[in-house]
Amino acid sequence: MIASPDRTPLPREFFDRPILEVAPDLLGRILVRTTPDGPIALRLTDVEAYDGQNDPGSHAYRGRTPRNEVMFGPPGHVYVYFTYGMWFCMNLVCGPEGRASAVLLRAGEIIEGAELARTRRHSARNDKELAKGPARLATALDVDRALNGADACTAQDTPLRILTGAPVPADQVRNGPRTGVAGEGGVHPWRYWVADDPTVSPYRAHVPRRRRS
Repeated sequence: MIASPDRTPLPREFFDRPILEVAPDLLGRILVRTTPDGPIALRLTDVEAYDGQNDPGSHAYRGRTPRNEVMFGPPGHVYVYFTYGMWFCMNLVCGPEGRASAVLLRAGEIIEGAELARTRRHSARNDKELAKGPARLATALDVDRALNGADACTAQDTPLRILTGAPVPADQVRNGPRTGVAGEGGVHPWRYWVADDPTVSPYRAHVPRRRRS
């Protein structure tokens, strides 16, 4: 757990930068989810960058659709998608408005509201596993498509806010291939994580899904 993190909201200008600058700089930042039952705060430890139409691994690679509309800006907003027919995943939109790029929030450490997160993550064996993976993170924070498009750059008591926290020193940041990305997009080393942090999710290479006979 970090000591006395900076609770100042990150300004929109933080996100209005190239995606490969924003992604590693998000490590150590704090995401606050406000729910009717109380707040949950998470320190980001594991993220992945997706560079829109320049990136075969991105949802926006083939252009704008109703699903990925939020990715095209403005920066600092939340992009939530549904995957495998059962899980939500959460991203933060980056770069100039009109150019789709976003950072997938893969994992983090719950630093406040762990008791609330536990009520949503019954299968977690310990608190380090509460948000260890993008679907687990969204589940622990009670994130679904209702939050798609939410503005995370605000000082108000909104459903989601991203705070300054305590940035991770460069010598503690690691990077490598993104998890589960196939094809040309699978070669990009655009996943960033905090070295030796127990909340970081495990790497898994892409495995083609087999059709049922």
